[in-house]
Amino acid sequence: MAELLPLSPVPLYSQLKEVLRERILDGTYPPHSRMPSESELGKAFEVSRITVRQALGDLQKEGLIFKIHGKGTFVAKPKAFQNVSTLQGLAESMTQMGYEVINRLRSLRHVPASALVAARLQIEEGAPVTEIRRVRLINREPVSLELTWLPRAVGEKLEKADLVTRDIFLVLENDCGIALGHADLAIDAVLADSDLTQALEVEEGSPIMRIERLTHAADGTPLDFEHLYYRGDAFQYRLRIDRQKGPKA
Repeated sequence: MAELLPLSPVPLYSQLKEVLRERILDGTYPPHSRMPSESELGKAFEVSRITVRQALGDLQKEGLIFKIHGKGTFVAKPKAFQNVSTLQGLAESMTQMGYEVINRLRSLRHVPASALVAARLQIEEGAPVTEIRRVRLINREPVSLELTWLPRAVGEKLEKADLVTRDIFLVLENDCGIALGHADLAIDAVLADSDLTQALEVEEGSPIMRIERLTHAADGTPLDFEHLYYRGDAFQYRLRIDRQKGPKA
């Protein structure tokens, strides 16, 4: 039993929160298991119910636990996450952390470019593009729906590629010999419509993180335009930002 330190400058609720967080992350409290009650935790750690409630409140804000009215507090399933400090495909990033990533290829077709797709790829509206729709599964659970548009001349080269197990980025680089440069991202949130409900196996109206990503070739040419729809309960994007160094006032 970890002991809290009453004389420490760190508040008791914060100490308790760290102990409980560690137990959640190391599997002592497994996902979807019921947490001890407030009174049980208070007795175990010899702290007040208010202290316990503060610690649990912070853990709930962090998404590590959730409450069901009348039933208690439960451990949430940890979210997979991708760091976006470098340009990587989902499988390229996640397999490095031990996750299995496979894809359900829903369609690959050649269509006229919509106004939005044409603007992003800097081509004429109605020009032929290749549209690829895939559901990405992490450890066999559907996590994202990926819509990709590429100029048809590039997209045709992907028709025979293994899009079930491979990232499009790696296919473009290794099979097509195209060097990738940078990507521009925009992130917002939407509610699941019928298509997302079916693809991601969520309830209609569930929160979905949407990422618009435009990837450029090394020479700056727009190459790959995507809408990535991630389940809000199963995935995070993480990034580090540094404060720009400037003259001190």
